[in-house]
Amino acid sequence: MEKISTKLMKRIIKAQKDEINGYAIYHFMSKLQRKKHPKNADILEQMSQDEFLHYNTWKKYTDRDYKPHVFWTKILTTFMGFTFVLKNLEKGESFAQKEYAFLKSELPDAQKMLDEERLHYVGSMVLGLNDALVELTGAITGVTFSLQNSRVVALTGIVTGIAATLSMMASNYLAESAEGHKDAFKSSLYTGAAYLVTVGLLVLPYLLFPDSMYMWAFIVMICEVVFEIAFFNYYISVAQERKFFKHFLLMVSISLGVAAVSYGIGLLANLWLGVSI
Repeated sequence: MEKISTKLMKRIIKAQKDEINGYAIYHFMSKLQRKKHPKNADILEQMSQDEFLHYNTWKKYTDRDYKPHVFWTKILTTFMGFTFVLKNLEKGESFAQKEYAFLKSELPDAQKMLDEERLHYVGSMVLGLNDALVELTGAITGVTFSLQNSRVVALTGIVTGIAATLSMMASNYLAESAEGHKDAFKSSLYTGAAYLVTVGLLVLPYLLFPDSMYMWAFIVMICEVVFEIAFFNYYISVAQERKFFKHFLLMVSISLGVAAVSYGIGLLANLWLGVSI
């Protein structure tokens, strides 16, 4: 065999590591899909075995064994779904790109196979997330500067948030039912879940900081709002191949705009109505 240069050997080792990682993650994805989508599982398992064959091909040149390092990818797959991970890997031009193209070409209805249930309810999740961010950010901002007490603000946020969650779920269910959607209840659950998680995250800083440090709690909450919007819009941009910054800036502008108005209302309540404690 012709001697391989150091530069080329590094690329071969990189390719071999990518293949063993591909083998491990596709095998993991296959197991996740086995019960609900056996056809998905069969394709993913075939992809896994193909990766292992490629791994052994590179091994002939390196004469080395490597273990897969996919712990965080497995965590991401579990919580975000295999569609998100596959498209994210394709977007990054890593080892999944050719397999993802193969997946689309081999399946009779690739978009349907890659369209996970959670993606059907993205609209419901956006509704819950957006409404919670706008409504709760405004409400919490307002009471922060009128009550000036972290515990009292947290209590107000929890009560308001839970009531608003139930109201939003009911409204979503009635709207979906009126339009004849058979999965109206499940849609309302996705809306409520997104709303409730958002409520918990926004209230959390006020539970962690002492009563007198309400300003720090407020600053952390605003940072959380921006992070949540960025995270969710990144998920949507990858899973549904949409532009990230356009929707991100729109949601941030609305949420922070409402917060600014609520800040002014809170100050007025503090100065004119005498409700501070």
